[in-house]
Amino acid sequence: MKGLYCKPGDQGDVKFLLRETDVPNNIGNHEVKVQVKSCALSPVDFKLFEELKLGKEHISVGREIAGVVLQVGPKVTFFQPEDEVVGILPLDAELSGLCSVVIIDEYNLVQKPEKVSWFEAAAVMKDGLRAYTALHTLARMAAGQTLLVLDGASPFGVLAIQLAHFHGVKVLATALSAEDQKMLEELRPSVGVQESLLARVIKVWDSKESLVDTCLEETGGLGVDIIIDSGVRLFEEEPETQLHLPHKHDLITLLAVGGHWVTTEQNLQLDPPDSHILFMKAVSLSFLNDEVWTASRAKQGRYLHILKDVVEKLSVGTFRPQLEDPVPLYEATVSMEMVQKKQARKRIVLKL
Repeated sequence: MKGLYCKPGDQGDVKFLLRETDVPNNIGNHEVKVQVKSCALSPVDFKLFEELKLGKEHISVGREIAGVVLQVGPKVTFFQPEDEVVGILPLDAELSGLCSVVIIDEYNLVQKPEKVSWFEAAAVMKDGLRAYTALHTLARMAAGQTLLVLDGASPFGVLAIQLAHFHGVKVLATALSAEDQKMLEELRPSVGVQESLLARVIKVWDSKESLVDTCLEETGGLGVDIIIDSGVRLFEEEPETQLHLPHKHDLITLLAVGGHWVTTEQNLQLDPPDSHILFMKAVSLSFLNDEVWTASRAKQGRYLHILKDVVEKLSVGTFRPQLEDPVPLYEATVSMEMVQKKQARKRIVLKL
């Protein structure tokens, strides 16, 4: 049985490879053996593995899975054989999600609705969890607020837009290219009035359009209530690869009083003047790390509730992920390299 693994190099280079692996014959009291039907690919955060002291010679890749229960442990209460399930493998999982069979704790799985495809079920888990964490757990969104999603055409951005619109939030989003702009402008709800999900698509690829001016214009000069970034520029002189990112001062400027800034920038640096402006606006700053749910067991019940709600919203059409065509197993290494380099604009899912 083959699985996808990565081997970090000495100079920071990463090698992805398919390796033969064996499934243990015995399963624990609360473990479930699952036959994997599909597996989604997400970038591997090697820095997080190092900080949690999970560094191994080969790190398993592909953690969002959907499949059928083959066997359950003696104390498993949530599932029975032949149940259709979906979930996320923990960070320290020994088996890759691309193995045909995996063993996983029952508390990392939820039931898959019958009318949801294997393909979509695996694809929505990671981005759906991130969207819920950003908007519900961190930003405490409420109807009538205004949200700015940076890089709205990314797999995560699309689900964040759909979730916010469902809850009555006015959504603005940035597009990094003309193709992204077209895709965002065509987003429509699955039911009801077929109006756009977005109040405005901001063309950051067009130098004539200002992010700050556009957001202030859309909000009558009051600013946006919630910002979800996809990284920020900390200094004026940054590498060319980061020129599409907004500067931190721009985001601080366009935040409303009492607003929430949810950042994915792990190394965010705020100078005293920046902090003073945030203080004067009574703004809250949160760091989006969706891995905290599986790295800590403190709120396992809330984590499972989120996963259940994610697949429920997928089943009723609230969530409609942007997907590439199914990829066969023999293309796993090439596909994962694209995902790790952030060259894939849609979620890539492998069909087993």
